[in-house]
Amino acid sequence: MQIKWLGHAAFMITSDTGTRIITDPYADRDEFSYGEIQESADIVTVSHEHSDHNNTAAVQENPEVVRGTAKVKGIEFKGVPTYHDNTKGQQRGKNIIFCFEVDGVKTCHLGDLGHLLSDKELAEIGKVDILLIPVGGFYTIDAKVATQICDALAPKVAIPMHFKNEKCAFPIAGVDEFLKGKENITRLDVSEVVFKQGALPTVTQIVVLKPAL
Repeated sequence: MQIKWLGHAAFMITSDTGTRIITDPYADRDEFSYGEIQESADIVTVSHEHSDHNNTAAVQENPEVVRGTAKVKGIEFKGVPTYHDNTKGQQRGKNIIFCFEVDGVKTCHLGDLGHLLSDKELAEIGKVDILLIPVGGFYTIDAKVATQICDALAPKVAIPMHFKNEKCAFPIAGVDEFLKGKENITRLDVSEVVFKQGALPTVTQIVVLKPAL
């Protein structure tokens, strides 16, 4: 399974047989200098209906759009209902966490999660191999809460997303705040990485990718 970070909360996940999943495709915004998404995919997941996460029209080849629990092209997507803030959606509405397995690797995309996860939500998510986690704060969980969630889920790999960088001018923190004091960090100067079942780390490895677009 290959994971490519397109930018923001958008990833392209490609199975060994070529099935392509794009998560939370963003639209052009004044705060972004990420490139326009023009990739093709078979499936698109949307965690919530904000323009930096739901630009399904940008994805080529008429993909099937998943907004909750569904089975598409043999892949089962579990949608775990959560919130975009810590006031049960009163500020920014609802958010869907997506859990799915590709090539035996269990992936979890937290979307724009805005709060600590309850024991019930943690149980619904279950085992996680690859965790795609927002860390920038303000609109989502911040570095402190992201760390608590990472510790609770204990993924094999955690890939930060939704943080301030040279292509994102949102009023949020950069990735270094999340990385502070942590071990097992790999910073890559590439946008994509391949994971194989049976060849994943035994303790959580944080992998920081470079946006592709």
